[in-house]
Amino acid sequence: MNLLLSLLSSLLPTGVWLWVFLRRDHEPEPAWLLLRTFAWGMFAWLVSATFGVSLGALGPVLVLLLGALTEEGSKLLAAATTLHEPDFDEPMDGLIYAVTAALGFALPENVSYGLGYGASAALWHGLITTLAHALFSAPIGYALTQARLRPAQARHWLLRGLGISVALHLSFNSLLSSGVQSGVQLLGLGAVLVLMWLLAGRYYGQFDNRHKRQPR
Repeated sequence: MNLLLSLLSSLLPTGVWLWVFLRRDHEPEPAWLLLRTFAWGMFAWLVSATFGVSLGALGPVLVLLLGALTEEGSKLLAAATTLHEPDFDEPMDGLIYAVTAALGFALPENVSYGLGYGASAALWHGLITTLAHALFSAPIGYALTQARLRPAQARHWLLRGLGISVALHLSFNSLLSSGVQSGVQLLGLGAVLVLMWLLAGRYYGQFDNRHKRQPR
């Protein structure tokens, strides 16, 4: 029963945030490709979680850094499975695929959290961390688009996007594990989420404006 409740509590925020991001796409991607990317994101979580088990013997700073690098690197690989697909045909697509992979990653992570702490915990955890995972991946999505448009510079863009995503993830996780008073911690987490939302909004807005300028 706890598994079912945790799954339902995790699917709700995942579906909400997926709708929030996908509705901005003026030329929706094929469902099969979104589902495949989502599935690769789920597999990326499994790989990342398996690797994360081996990090316990390291110091807390290394655990945070390698954890962020592993998770964002896994999500990048999951989203990059779309890079040479014919349906990757407009600038917005990199962001769509990156966010879809990130939400696929967040779903099993949140289910596992619910199994450990209960379905109610999974719901509030999912609303916050599911959004955070999607926002962490916004720079990766932008980098995927640049890699698609500029194949000769693909490595540069992907490393740059990964670096920014890791930095955002590391900042978020550092605040979660800081041990400071709860009010200050929540304020810091809120500030990081707002910063990431503005960053993602800037990326989306850039592509929205470009789409509006195209002749109909």
